[in-house]
Formats: sequence, structure tokens, C-alpha cells
Amino acid sequence: MNKKKLINIIFENIKTITAALIIAVFIRSLIFQPFYIPSSSMEPTLLVGDRIFVSKYTYGFSRHSFPFSPNVFAERFNYEQPIQGDPVVFKTPEDNRTDFIKRLIGLPGDEIQFIEGDIFINDQKIIRRKIEIDNVARCGKVQFEVNTYEETLPNGIKYIAIYNKKGTTQNTKKFKVPENHFFFLGDNRDCSRDSRFNNIGYVNYVNLVGKAQIIFFSNDTIKGSLLKIWNLNDSFRINRTFKKIK
Repeated sequence: MNKKKLINIIFENIKTITAALIIAVFIRSLIFQPFYIPSSSMEPTLLVGDRIFVSKYTYGFSRHSFPFSPNVFAERFNYEQPIQGDPVVFKTPEDNRTDFIKRLIGLPGDEIQFIEGDIFINDQKIIRRKIEIDNVARCGKVQFEVNTYEETLPNGIKYIAIYNKKGTTQNTKKFKVPENHFFFLGDNRDCSRDSRFNNIGYVNYVNLVGKAQIIFFSNDTIKGSLLKIWNLNDSFRINRTFKKIK
């Protein structure tokens, strides 16, 4: 093989790889991005070991839509405001780098408060229906018994949330959501760092990454690692595959 032909082959391979990388970045930044669920803060909606697809286009785009969050523009473009109740991935205000996923509870201008264990939005109590099932939840390496509720937001969106039977948040201050910010809670109310805490607080609309849409794979990390292929028969949660996230 002569030198000129070898250079042409190398050049063609570089073009192919570059094109593939550009397409991958385009899809990841503007259409869908996969995420892994490492914590139990959104149980029972999302379990540790779930792998999900997040739509990047739902709320428009910001610098956090792109790899490494390049500081190329300060606002969002093609912005569509999230709907109350959406499961949202965002960059935590704590470092503007770490991805969190929580449920959107408060919109700009809303007032949220826990009173005697109930959640109030603009002085209206969230409707809760207790689901009578025996249930346990994870919090790190600890498991605890929980009360399970179907909660209904003022806009009619329903979802499942769980509360520690041995004690849960009873009363908080009133949270007033600023303009262009949102208030988030984890569905696992007593194992979630969310907008109730100062290091997270209200999330700016620029920090929104996308909406969680579907679980495409799920592996029970207690029963076995994904790397231990011989254990997949026990750890693979086939009933969660391609499950829509609500």
C-alpha cells in the first residue's frame, strides 16, 4: 500500500468518526439523553438502577443542554414552561454541574408549605389518597417502611409519593417561588435533597435539562451488578423496561 493511499484511508476514517461524533452530540444535546438513577429520592416512580431517556427539547435549550455546559449564552431559547407535576432533570444550583431529577411542585409565583404533614400550594391542600399496601423504600443502604399516597396537584396531575412511617416532615416555612424559578420535591419525601433545603433551593429555569420520559432498562443493584451478566436473570427488572415515567 503506497503512502498516498494510506493517508486517504486515514483521512476517510477521521471524517467518518467526526461525523458520528457530531451526530451523537446533536442527538444528546437537542433530542434525547440517557441518564442513570443512582439514588432512591424518586422512589417509587424511579428506582436505583433505572436507566431513562430524557427529552432535551421539551423546555427549550440553555447552556446546560450541551456537554460541559459551555457558557455561551445566559438565557433559554425556544422556552416552554414545564407543567406542574413533571419529572424534571436539572443542574443543581449547588454547583451548576450535578444532574438531579425531582418532581416539579411549585411554579414561579407559587407559595408552598408543609403544615401538619400536608402540602399546601397557594393555601390549597394537595389531595392525598392513601394506598393500603405494605411497602418499603430505600434510603442509601437503609430500608424503611413507608406510607404510600396518590397525590393530586391543583392542575389534576396525579403521581405516587411515599412518606416514612416512623416520622416525616410536618411543618416548614412558606416557600415563595421567585420569577423564572421552580420548586422541586422528590417522591420519596424523607430521602430527598430538594427545594426544601438551602443548598438546592429554588431552581432557575436556565438549569432545566429536560423531562424524564421513559425507562429503557432497569437492573436491581441489590441483587446484582450489571457487570455480572450471569446474575441478570435475577436482577433485570423486565417489568420496568420501556415504562413511561409519570
